Amino acid sequence: MAKAIKQIRKETADPQEEQSKAITDIVAALAENRDAIMETIGIVRQLHDMGVLNTVNGLLEKRVDVGVIAVQQLNQPSMHNTIKNGMNAFNFLGQLNPDQLQTVLNGVSHGMDKLAENIDKHEKVSLWQLGNSIRNPEVRTSLTTMLGFLEGMGEAFQGDKRELH
Repeated sequence: MAKAIKQIRKETADPQEEQSKAITDIVAALAENRDAIMETIGIVRQLHDMGVLNTVNGLLEKRVDVGVIAVQQLNQPSMHNTIKNGMNAFNFLGQLNPDQLQTVLNGVSHGMDKLAENIDKHEKVSLWQLGNSIRNPEVRTSLTTMLGFLEGMGEAFQGDKRELH
């Protein structure tokens, strides 16, 4: 019959063997990912040349001071308003139909071009000419669009007033 095991010896690897295996694994990984490593080194070199790494290093060294300043800036009432306004702007943009917005922005762009042309002409427009311009189909379309916009905005304002009372 076999003898009972009374003592268990744990085999520990030699630290030099572990280090040698680690180096071998690292070199193998570098060889397998040569292109990615070379590209990363190129990016880091460009960041260093631009001075970005020095700036990031300085920020990391002074992270506590920078954090305190950042929190102080964020804690100001004007910053609260800025954050709320930004969120409202994103909500507003999310409600818009992209095709309608593109149409309106194209109209604004074309209108700015016409405005620049009229400014360059330096001619005064009489009240008679203004009255006659209402016969122009483009002017009528624009006025109708603006009136619809004003009506919708007024309805929203009236709805807000009703909610407040």
